[in-house]
Amino acid sequence: MNERKLVLYIAQSLDGYIATKDDSLDWLFQVEGEGDNGYSEFYETVDTILIGNRTYEWIMDYEKGDFPYKGKDCYVFSRTPKENTEYVQFIQEDILLFVNKLKKEAGKNIWMVGGGNLLQAFLENNLVDELIVTISPTVIGDGIPLFKAGNYKLNLQLKGTRSFGQFVELQYEVKK
Repeated sequence: MNERKLVLYIAQSLDGYIATKDDSLDWLFQVEGEGDNGYSEFYETVDTILIGNRTYEWIMDYEKGDFPYKGKDCYVFSRTPKENTEYVQFIQEDILLFVNKLKKEAGKNIWMVGGGNLLQAFLENNLVDELIVTISPTVIGDGIPLFKAGNYKLNLQLKGTRSFGQFVELQYEVKK
């Protein structure tokens, strides 16, 4: 049986940021795309979603409490215990053990939504199998970087590129 893949699917500015310092994505929503920029197609390839607590809180605030990933198994990594909701299970256990267990279960791919701290932990533990990064033709100058400095290196194999209006999607496989 093949292991499920853990996929980072995310957008960034041309200069490498996923949000401004105050967590704004206004710069992203001001760019003309095409349809949903491939989101629906990607969303059908996953049945499990992993989210950092700060990103989860941003999503819930942005969506005004209406959780957008209903029907998927959703796990939020939090350093402090929280009560599970109808749609989300909060996780405090070891990231490496938890994700490796998930990857061995039957199912579709696993989507790592964000954020930067969680991604860094995944990269440092060699958990990411694919990266799908959509580049916005915007330079924001400062903000939250997609890749933080850390103890990891990635060797990537380009799988493909696509464009959606002004956006360019880069698809990479992590060579292990």
